[in-house]
Amino acid sequence: MREFTIGKNDAGQRLDRFVARNLPLLPPALLQKYIRLKRIKVNGKGSKRDTRLCVGDVLQLYINDEFFDKPTEENLFLSVFRPQLNLVYEDENLLLVDKRPGMVVHADETEKVNTLINHIQAYLYQKKEWNPKWENAFAPALCNRIDRNTGGIVIAAKNAETLRIINEKIKNHELEKSYLCVTVGRPRPAEGRVEGFLRKDEAKKEVTFFDHPIPGGKTAVTLYRTLESRGELSLVECRLLTGRTHQIRVSMAHLGCPLLGDGKYGRGDVNRRYGETRQALYSYKLRFAFSSPAGLLDYLQNRTFCVEAVPFRDKYFSAP
Repeated sequence: MREFTIGKNDAGQRLDRFVARNLPLLPPALLQKYIRLKRIKVNGKGSKRDTRLCVGDVLQLYINDEFFDKPTEENLFLSVFRPQLNLVYEDENLLLVDKRPGMVVHADETEKVNTLINHIQAYLYQKKEWNPKWENAFAPALCNRIDRNTGGIVIAAKNAETLRIINEKIKNHELEKSYLCVTVGRPRPAEGRVEGFLRKDEAKKEVTFFDHPIPGGKTAVTLYRTLESRGELSLVECRLLTGRTHQIRVSMAHLGCPLLGDGKYGRGDVNRRYGETRQALYSYKLRFAFSSPAGLLDYLQNRTFCVEAVPFRDKYFSAP
C-alpha cells in the first residue's frame, strides 16, 4: 500500500486523473476497476472516480508495487491490460504465438507499448507465471523475429535455458520454418531452389539479389513449391535454408514472381488492383527437427505446429 497526501498544487483534480498522472504504467481500465473495488481510497473510504481532491486528502492505493515504477522499455508490459495473443501452443517452457500482420515484435520508433513481447510478458505476468520482481535478470524473450507486415509463428521462451537451447537450434538450422505466400505470376519451374547473394542497403532498408558473390553479400537459399494457381496468382510454400532479411520477398521477385501486396519489391499496379498494402507472406508451419540433444526440450523432437487460418490463403484460394 502506498499513500499520497494532496497539496495545494494537486487540489481540485479528479481522483482518476490524479492517479493516472502519477501511475502512468497502470492501464486506464485497471485504474477504473481498482476504484470500483475500493483498492483506491480517499481518507480511508472508497470514492467515485470523479471525486475532486482537496488539500490534505490522503490517498491510499492498494496496488502492486511495480505500477509505481517509472516507465521504461522493460516495464511497459504493465500497461497492457488485456493481452491479445493467438496461441498456437504453450507449455511450461515456451509459447508459440501466431503474430498478426501489422504488429511489431519489439519496440521501435513507431510503437513502444503495443508490441508482441509486451503482450506476451503481460500475459505471463497476469497468469502469475512471471514477475520481474522475482528475477535478477531474465525476462520472457522472443527467439525469432518476423517483420511488422508479415504474420506467423514466433517462439517465446519462458526461461533462460529454453532461450539458450532454441537460439542454438536456430543457429544450427535444427528448426524447419515454412512460409506461405501469394505470388503475382506462376513460378517456373513450379518447384525449385533459389540460391544467390543478398546485400542490404541500410540507408534505404532495401535488399538486392545477386547471382554471384559480392562484397557485403550474404548467401541466401530458399526452397519453394507451387501449391495452387488461379489466374495471375499462385499460392507458394517456401522453406528457408538461410535466414536473411527479406529473403523470400527478394528471392521470389528475382524469379519474376513478386509477392502480392509487397510495396518494396512487388508490382504497385497489381497491389492496388487487389487492394493489398502488406506482403502476402506468412510463417505458417514450424517443425522441431533436432539433429542433436535438446535437453529439457527433447520432448519437442519432430513435432510440427501449423497456423490454421492464413488470411490471404483463405481469401484467394478457398474452395469455390
